[in-house]
Amino acid sequence: MKKAVNILGSTGSIGVSALEVIRQFPDSFEVAALGCGRNVQLLAEQIREFQPRVVSVIDEPHARNLATLLDGAGPLPEILHGREGFARVATLEQSEIVVSAMVGAAGLLPTLEAIRSGKLVALANKETMVIAGRIVTEAAAEHGATILPVDSEHSAIFQALQGNHPENLRRILLTASGGPFFSLSSEELAHVTPEQALRHPNWTMGRKITIDSATLMNKGLEVIEAHWLFGVPVEQIAVHIHPESIIHSMVEYIDGSVIAQMGIPDMKIPIAYALAYPQRLPVDSPALDLFRLQRLTFFPPDTDRFPCLRLAFESCKAGGTMPAVLNAANEVAVSAFLEKRIGFLDIARTIEGVMQKHQVIAGPDLDAVLEADGWARCEAARWCAPQK
Repeated sequence: MKKAVNILGSTGSIGVSALEVIRQFPDSFEVAALGCGRNVQLLAEQIREFQPRVVSVIDEPHARNLATLLDGAGPLPEILHGREGFARVATLEQSEIVVSAMVGAAGLLPTLEAIRSGKLVALANKETMVIAGRIVTEAAAEHGATILPVDSEHSAIFQALQGNHPENLRRILLTASGGPFFSLSSEELAHVTPEQALRHPNWTMGRKITIDSATLMNKGLEVIEAHWLFGVPVEQIAVHIHPESIIHSMVEYIDGSVIAQMGIPDMKIPIAYALAYPQRLPVDSPALDLFRLQRLTFFPPDTDRFPCLRLAFESCKAGGTMPAVLNAANEVAVSAFLEKRIGFLDIARTIEGVMQKHQVIAGPDLDAVLEADGWARCEAARWCAPQK
């Protein structure tokens, strides 16, 4: 029997990869609903191929544009837009699995809707856990929803934890490629351009997450996500720079044993694992050739040159609304960098400046989290504004 899948963020890198997996296994999966932001051209192509029942885009003009593109293409899906449309994609009754792959804080509310509907959520939108980890985990417990990680690092941890007792865990060891600038000095980092930062050495990802990888903020967000996904104190989470991106993460146990999950850098592997869990699928990806690889290397992160990682640890320890502030300030700063309004090093400076001004609210409800997010965006925008 086919599993019906909804994808939030179908035109992004994770969404496209998820559809590649579904395309490879048409007897196992079908697409029930798709949601995207503005890339209606690609969404129209996906609709023609996968024939979902419901789709949603960011606003009404994009919905009209999509309907025009689909004119004459056969039966149309129900075309929705905005927050209500994404909520419908997240909660469609005919579906079992929701792939949460929207970029940034925009993914929080529809992912929460999916969780409250008791869906199995294949979570690629790490910001959901960063912003509202406590709220999300409590909602999953209350509504019987299952959250399976799609990030390669968290999928690796999830796999390495299988069959072991949580009390035997000593540390989670998150690996990071180090991005394209790991060997650069602070002076050289000051002159990095967006074009250079978007050239990731190992992974093909969206623009925002690629910049986050270059600053190591992506790894910082993953630390916070791991804290909530696996119920592990942040003091028991460490980051190792691993340029080859072959070991996707490791788990260390109290007897000194370390279990690692390895594989080529291909997001279809963790996506397929989440979609088919607890089974595995014969994904059409090249095999890992360790004889050709020869060696694996590891380095400690340098939080002086890459302070975003330090700021993420600090925000997780502060708790409450601080991780939401960290994430919001980062999204604004990354956007400003991509638009060449600030420099590479200004990303971390902006985030730290906003964090220092924030008064943490402990144990916030969803409204408080969203208010902190909005405040941080306004504050970060001021930091990124041209000086007069």
